[in-house]
Amino acid sequence: MPFGYVSPEQQMRDKADYARKGIARGRSVVVLQYVDGILFVAPNPSRALHKISEIYDKIGFAAVGRYNEFEALRLGGIRYADINGYTYDRDDVTARGLANLYAQNLGQIFTESMKPFEVELVVAEVGDSSDEDHIYRLTFDGSVFDESGLVAMGGQAEAVANRLKERYRDGLPLAEALEAALFALTEPGGERFPANQLEVAVLDRNRPHRRFLRLNGPRLERLLAAGSAEAEASAETPAVPPAPAPEKSDTAPTAPEGDIDTGSDG
Repeated sequence: MPFGYVSPEQQMRDKADYARKGIARGRSVVVLQYVDGILFVAPNPSRALHKISEIYDKIGFAAVGRYNEFEALRLGGIRYADINGYTYDRDDVTARGLANLYAQNLGQIFTESMKPFEVELVVAEVGDSSDEDHIYRLTFDGSVFDESGLVAMGGQAEAVANRLKERYRDGLPLAEALEAALFALTEPGGERFPANQLEVAVLDRNRPHRRFLRLNGPRLERLLAAGSAEAEASAETPAVPPAPAPEKSDTAPTAPEGDIDTGSDG
């Protein structure tokens, strides 16, 4: 065996560990469905460097990890969408096609480069109904996961996802969905992120043509206040006690008064 030889299996394990550690150093991003579309929430104090972006008419993008790496992927996805939408039809640009493109690029970089990309992505597409929504999560090695309902990535993703599942349900209004996302992103006992340190956007199925919309300023503050008030009201509402079981009678059941119809003519 030559000096310094490293097996391909060990190389892949080392690359995977390196990428996971880099991704875990950042803060988490949450993507979840709500009644009118798909919500993206990320703690991000920067007003210039976005973790959440629009790719095309009905498609949004969210990422964690190294900014320069996922920004290059985002720009490549926009070029792909623009070329295909212009050459064929705008409806031919789908989140599935973009996910396949990203999977090929990430898989090739992970296999052939000395350093893998330290990124994790979500590509989401809003449909005309919640059953037609699509959320795809892509990892640093090009693996693709078709998520349903919600996804958390980056940072302590597993703990964030578990907290999000405590509050999530199908058909949440926007304010309640945002409240659930903030509950998940906030460490137990920690302070919540203020509005000026959040990056929030939606894919709203009710908007014409371009469905992507950033939420910031007074509108975001109103949603945060509404969601917080709803959570407090739910916490203060007393639970309805179960109805008491009927008492058992010690006497034997008696027949009703009058003649008993036995079903016979005699």
